Amino acid sequence: MDKLYPLLMLPKFDPRPWGTHDLSPIYPNRKFEEKIGEAWLTGDDCQVANGPLAGQTLAQVSEKYQRELVGEAARDGRRFPLLLKFLFPHEKLSVQVHPDDEQARRVAQPWGKTECWYVAHAKPGAQIALGLKPGVTVAQLEHAIQEKRAEELLNWLNIYTGDMIYVSGGTVHTLGPGSVIVETQQQSDTTYRLYDYGRPRELHLQEGLAAVKLKVASGRVVRPAPAQVPGGKNRLAPLVAAPYFVVDMFEMKDPQELNTRDDSGKNSAHIMVATEGCGVVEASGGEPVTLAKGDAVVIPASVGKFTVRPQWTLEFLRARVPGATLPEPETRM
Repeated sequence: MDKLYPLLMLPKFDPRPWGTHDLSPIYPNRKFEEKIGEAWLTGDDCQVANGPLAGQTLAQVSEKYQRELVGEAARDGRRFPLLLKFLFPHEKLSVQVHPDDEQARRVAQPWGKTECWYVAHAKPGAQIALGLKPGVTVAQLEHAIQEKRAEELLNWLNIYTGDMIYVSGGTVHTLGPGSVIVETQQQSDTTYRLYDYGRPRELHLQEGLAAVKLKVASGRVVRPAPAQVPGGKNRLAPLVAAPYFVVDMFEMKDPQELNTRDDSGKNSAHIMVATEGCGVVEASGGEPVTLAKGDAVVIPASVGKFTVRPQWTLEFLRARVPGATLPEPETRM
C-alpha cells in the first residue's frame, strides 16, 4: 500500500435557497449561476486534488487506508470522522435540529451530529438562533410551527468575527444572514427541518420534535487568551475542545512543526482550513502542498510530524479528534 501524504481537498459547492452567488470574502474570484450555501471540504464525496490519490473521494481513501488516515482517536476506523465546510448564509436558514448519538441510534444512524461554528466574518447585526427561550416547551414549539411563528420562541444571539459557537446534538438552531461560518461537525448529514418560513421544502416534524432537547450545552464558547508560541511570532488560539472535536486557530509568520499525535498518545487526522493568507505544508516523503485561503488540507494520522511554512502570513483552523475523553465546553448565551 502506498504511503499517505497531505491531501489537498477540492471544495464541493452545494446550492441552497438561502445561499449567495458571491462567496467573498473566502472565494472572491468564484461566481456561480446558482445560489451556493455551503462549500464542503471533507465530506465523504469530496475529492483529493493532488498526488497519486487525486480524483479519489475521501470515503474511498478512508476505506482503503482506515486507521492510517483517520487515526487511533477516531471512533470508526473505516470512515473519516469530521466534516468541515464553509457556510454562506444570505437569507435565514431553516429552523432545524440534529439528533445526538442516542437519538441517532434509535433511527439506525451510526452517530448524531454535534457541531461548532467559527465566525470567519460577520456584518454588523448578524445573528444566529440557538435553542429555545427559557421556559418554552416542545409542545409550545410545535404549536408555534403550526401557527407559522416559530421564530418568536427562539433564542437569538448577535455574533461577531472570531466567535466560536458550540451546537450540541438536540439543539434547535438556525443562522441568519450576514456571516461566513466555518463549521466542524461529526461526519453526519442527518438534519430535521422544523420550520422554513413558507419555503416549499419538506419538514420533518415527527423526527425533529422527538430529537429536541431543552437542556443543552450549546452557546458561545468561553475561550482562554491566545498564546504566543515560544521562539517565534506565531500565535495559537484554542477555539473549542469537546467530546468529538478539538479546533484551534493558528496565526503563523514563522515556520512551525506540528504533530498528528496529541498528549494522550493517540493520533488523529488533522484538517487544516485556511481563512487568510497562504503557506506550504511539508511532510516527509511527500510533495509540498500549497494551503491558501479557502483551501483544506487533510494530514493523515500516519504522517506524524509535518511542517507549515507561511508565505508572509497564514491564518488557519486546525481540527482533529481528541485522543482523550473530553467534557462539553464551557459556554454562555
